[in-house]
Order: sequence, then C-alpha cells, then structure tokens
Amino acid sequence: MAKAKTAYVCNECGSDSSKWQGQCSDCGAWNSLQEIRLAPTGGHVNASARVSAAKGYAGVASQLQDLSDVDVASMPRLGTGISELDRVLGGGLVPGSAILIGGHPGAGKSTLLLQLMCSLAQYMPALYITGEESLQQVALRAQRLELPTQNLKMLTETDVEAILVTCAQLEPKLIVVDSIQVMQLADISSAPGSVSQVRECAAALTRYAKQSDAILLLVGHVTKDGSLAGPKVLEHMIDCSLQLEGDNDSRYRTLRSHKNRFGAVNELGVFAMMETGLKEVKNPSSIFLSRGDTSAAGSLVMVIWEGSRPLLVELQALVDDSHMNNPRRVAVGLDQNRLTMLLAVLHRHGGLHTGDQDVFVNVVGGVRVSETGADLAMLLAIVSSLRDQALDQNLVVFGEVGLSGEIRPVPSGQERIREAAKHGFKRAIVPIANVPKAHKSAGKDRDGLEGMDIIGVRNLQEALAAL
Repeated sequence: MAKAKTAYVCNECGSDSSKWQGQCSDCGAWNSLQEIRLAPTGGHVNASARVSAAKGYAGVASQLQDLSDVDVASMPRLGTGISELDRVLGGGLVPGSAILIGGHPGAGKSTLLLQLMCSLAQYMPALYITGEESLQQVALRAQRLELPTQNLKMLTETDVEAILVTCAQLEPKLIVVDSIQVMQLADISSAPGSVSQVRECAAALTRYAKQSDAILLLVGHVTKDGSLAGPKVLEHMIDCSLQLEGDNDSRYRTLRSHKNRFGAVNELGVFAMMETGLKEVKNPSSIFLSRGDTSAAGSLVMVIWEGSRPLLVELQALVDDSHMNNPRRVAVGLDQNRLTMLLAVLHRHGGLHTGDQDVFVNVVGGVRVSETGADLAMLLAIVSSLRDQALDQNLVVFGEVGLSGEIRPVPSGQERIREAAKHGFKRAIVPIANVPKAHKSAGKDRDGLEGMDIIGVRNLQEALAAL
C-alpha cells in the first residue's frame, strides 16, 4: 500500500508546505500552519481514469458553449420571505449555491436559519442537519419561536457520508448543516474541526449541492478576532459568505456579506432579537439615532452608505488633556490610521492643534464605518468637543476630506440628503458637488427637499465657518 502523505496548510492564506515552520512563507502569519493527512494514492493512474474520477463537479458534462447562449432564466432566485436577508444575498437564494453563515455564539445563526427553513419547508423539500444539538432542543426552539414545524425533515448526524446518503434518498432542495466544524469523514484520521476535516467535508457537501442544484447553508464558528475558524480555502469553495454580528447585551444584529458571487458585497441587513426570533428592522436609521433631548458637545449625525441604502448614525468625539507623553488616538467603529491623518489635516489647514490632547471617536450602535464619507463629520465632531460647543441637533454632515484640506464629493449624495430630510433634519453641511442643482440655482425646489438648508463647502475652512 502507498504511504499516507502529510502536508501543512496555513489557516490565513491556504498555502501548503511540506514541513512545519513557525511562520508562513507566503503571508507571513505566525503559528498558522496546521498538519493535515492526505489520502494515500495508489500506483500509476492513466489520464482517462483521472478525468472520469474528477468529471462532473458541477453535475453536468463539460461541453463548449458560447457565453451568449447560456440560459440564465433557468436559474431563478428563490425569495426567503425575509427582505433583509434577501437584500444581503443580492435578491434571494440561487439554486446550486453554497452559503456560509458565521457569527459569535449567541448571535442568532441557528435561530435565523430555523426561521428560514420552517418557512420554506412548506413549499419545497428541506433538510435541517444538526450536529451540535439534539432534535428535542431544536423542537423546543421552534416551539418557543412559534414556527410551523410541518414538512421540515430533521437529522442528527456528523458523518458526511451518511448525510450524503440521506440527501440522495430525500433529494432536498434546501439543506442546512449546523455546523461545519463538527462534521467528519471516515477516510480522514484527524479530529473534527481540524483543517483537513473542515476542508474535505465542505468540499463534499458543496460538490453535492452543485450536482443536485440544492441550496446549501453552512454554519461556521468564529475565532476570538471575529474571523471564520478553519482553513482560508473554505472561503474560496463557497459562493457567499455572510457574517452575523451583534453584542450579547444588545437586541440588534447586523448581517453583512463579505463575499457574494451572485450579488454585491458590503450589503447590510439589520435584525432585532425578539422573543419570537429575529425580526426585520425596516428603518435601521431610527435605531441608531436614539439621542437625548439636549445636545452635547462632540455629538454629530452623519449619513453613511451601506450597500444600496443610506444609513444615519451618530458620531461622538471626546477631546481631553493628555497626561502622557504620547497622546492617545482611539477610534471605535472607524479607521484609527485615518483619524491620525485627519488630525494632521485639521492642524495644517484648520489651525487647531491637538498634539497635547487625547482624542476618542466612537460610532454609536456598534456600526463599523469603512467609507471615507465620514471624514468631515469626524473632524467637525472633534472641533465641537475641543471648543466645548454643542452643535445643532438638526444638523447632518457627510463628505470626504483630502490632505490639502479640500472637501471631496461622495457617491449617492442626493440620496443621503433625502434620507436625512425624511428623519426631520433641517440643516446639512455637504461637499459643494453633492448639493442638488435645485438648491444651487434660484427657483423652486424640484428635489422634494423644501425647508432643508443645504450648505455646500469646498474646503475645511468653509466647513468650520459654516458651523
């Protein structure tokens, strides 16, 4: 018999090495190599045997075809009945796709999938596979959430081969595996949750989904830093990667897509954890604007763009005298390096020095802002805290700040202003290029923004003067 081979795979980048080493030679990560055992190979295998063994990964025979002749109408999207989930998925579920949903323990992954499965099981064959809970636990959760439990097939199993046999008999169109870290294959000697087990189990389940046009939903655990546990190659196998985020002390959860082959990434779905499960939040801006009746220095509302819709969030800044040689720069929900850069721009082009001050910036509600449209709001909130002067509660701000102090326009500026006007804001400081044309010219307001005082600024000096 051929001897089993051993390889070492990096959890960060997926590269393999013939021997273990402390640092990955490709991505530079430390202590990221894990041992996997490769399946033993026999003797010489001819080319035709290899082709027949690997044939049909997508379930159909390979043939040449023009791209214009591909029929896309034969793969319609399946609506989940949950509009926020459909938004993140790009319009619904695609047959033959593999979707990975990750999140911290208690975020609501199993609750969301159970709601989805109980709803869609009334219209199509659905199979819920749990390897971490008993059937009684799942039934109790469904009873507590008041979900329809008819027609949903349940299976408690961790052996992937037994799961594939059951799927071949039942032929479900929707499959949930909770979770991929507890699944195992008998041919692999390593323990469940290891790199080799997770990779091979996910590959076998994904192969079945491609061949049968079934929708596969995998639940994945996350590590301490919030990334998905397991090999990095797992993200390359799947078609869509979703992350369910939210603190245990908060009732709100955010669902964000990090990879989507059938839609846009960085879409955001907002849910509220209720007694009857996760409920959609139709107007997410309202939950992030729970401000007090009195205005405070350093508090400001900005409009960010998440995926395909605007979102109003509150930004808070605190500037205080530093008692250390190196003043602290802390940004929660924002890029800390960008905060340092904007403080230098404020000193050079705004004439305000913060070199001896501690600067703290926080986005209320736990929202993570990655776009540059929050630059101007961040600087104006810092100036408000530095001068201990409260800003108008009816003021909303957005815009990108350049290194020379210019205020650059941001995408979808008019939609952001409309969202602010819908929530009752009366004044806006925006880049001059984002001001609607009806406000630039004298005449009637044709944009539906009557009563909205929109101030367009070209540089940082004009923005500070507009305060």
